[in-house]
Amino acid sequence: MENAPNFEFDALKDARRYRAALFQEFGAHLRGEVLEVGAGIGQMTRHLLALPAVRRTTAVEPDPALCAVHRAEFPKHELIQGTAADLPPGTAWDAIFSVNVLEHIEDDEGELRRYAGLLGPRSGCICLFVPARPEIYAPIDKDFGHYRRYTKPELRRKLPAAGFEILRLDYFNWVGYFAWWANFCLLKKRCFEPAKLRFYDRVIFPVVHGMESRILRPPFGQSLITVARSRAGKQAP
Repeated sequence: MENAPNFEFDALKDARRYRAALFQEFGAHLRGEVLEVGAGIGQMTRHLLALPAVRRTTAVEPDPALCAVHRAEFPKHELIQGTAADLPPGTAWDAIFSVNVLEHIEDDEGELRRYAGLLGPRSGCICLFVPARPEIYAPIDKDFGHYRRYTKPELRRKLPAAGFEILRLDYFNWVGYFAWWANFCLLKKRCFEPAKLRFYDRVIFPVVHGMESRILRPPFGQSLITVARSRAGKQAP
C-alpha cells in the first residue's frame, strides 16, 4: 500500500500513553548523544528531545515525504535523509533508539552489526522495539512493509552474533497480541480504527502496562522490548 506509512502514523498519533510507556522502559539507557533510527514524522522525537539526560539527538529517516513533515515540525532538529549507513565516517553514539524499524529491513543482521559498530567506541546501548510472534503476521504487516515479526530466540541469536550483550529482552503488551490476532489475522482488517485505539490507549493499556512493568513480564506479547550493549569495541564503519 502506497500510503502505509501515513495511515500507520496517523492512526497511532494519539497513542500517548503507549509512547510514554516506551520511554519509561528505555529511559535509563537514553543519555548522552542518541541516534534515532527511522524517525518518521517525529512522534518519538518529541519525547527524546525532552529527556534531561540526552545531550544531543540526531535522526535518520529514508523517506523524503516523512522527512519533510519531520522538518516542518522540528525545524532545528538534526535530521539526515537516509539510513544509518549514510552517517559520516567515524560517527559514534551513546545510544541508538529504534522503534518499529528493524522489521522493515531485509538484512536485519547486517543492520544490527552496523549499530554495534556505531555504539562500540562508547560501549553504548541499543534500545530496540519490534513486533513479535510470527503466528500473528497479518496482511497489514505486509502492507506496512514488515519482513517479519520476531521471537525471543531469534533476537537471542541475532543480537550476540552482531556484537551485542543483551541486558533485557521482554515481551510487551500481551492484550495487544490478542487484539492484533482478532482484528488483523481473524477479521483481516487492513487499517486501524483511531477511536478504538484511543480507547485502548487511555483505558486498557495503562492497566496492562502497569501489570507488566510492576508485577510480571508476560510470556508472549504483541511486541518485544530489548536493551543490548555493544561489545564491538571498534570504530564505526
